[in-house]
Amino acid sequence: MKIIVPIKRVPDYQAKIKVKADGSGIETEGIKWIINPFDEIAVEEALRIKERGESTEVVVVSIGLEECSAQLRYALALGADRAIQINCSSDVDSDLASKAIVAIFKKEQGGLLLLGKQAIDSDAGQTAQFCAVRLGLPQACFASKITLSSGFATVIREVDGGLETLKVSLPAVISTDLRLNEPRYATLPGQMKAKKKPLDVIAISDLLSGQDLKPKIKVIKMMTPQKRQGGKKVDSVAALYASLKNEAKVI
Repeated sequence: MKIIVPIKRVPDYQAKIKVKADGSGIETEGIKWIINPFDEIAVEEALRIKERGESTEVVVVSIGLEECSAQLRYALALGADRAIQINCSSDVDSDLASKAIVAIFKKEQGGLLLLGKQAIDSDAGQTAQFCAVRLGLPQACFASKITLSSGFATVIREVDGGLETLKVSLPAVISTDLRLNEPRYATLPGQMKAKKKPLDVIAISDLLSGQDLKPKIKVIKMMTPQKRQGGKKVDSVAALYASLKNEAKVI
């Protein structure tokens, strides 16, 4: 079974993000870029599945320009076998991303599509679901435990009322949650090996020839959240009520 793992290049969650003066985006100079943490968990789970002998190959995929090759090489250093960069210079929303991922999954004849439940920059949390619909495959999202056996995947996921167990036939689409595993670090030998592993580049226009490549979501403007004001003490319930009503205007 071949596992396809899409990964996204995102700003480091520890970076201090600044919005451009014109509101057109964020300042990217000096920012460290990483694999989306949820996708890194997906890579780790794919590697563990392969190490148990339940998969033959792990292929990582990313959409973007040459810059995303650094994240693909890091995934190769972790242990992935091959990488595919889908060259795209325009904005990519969940809909367009799912089209490209589905095309790769079909081309590679994948047996399992494993990806993070959401990206920490957009937080849309819908690419996995789009992929499942377009592929016509069963889906199990927000996995905190995955077990493969006899052509099926048993997935435990956290829901509001506790834990839910799903059993889906393979091939399937599974998205990963934070508590699924703890990703490993790339070793120096792994980084050296990654330089020799295949990294194929394909233009999104060639991959999705004849399809609509315009994203359905357009970012109109970004703005910095207002700074939180300091609190104050009141000496009575009546004063608290008056402040909430007249100043905070929440009641």
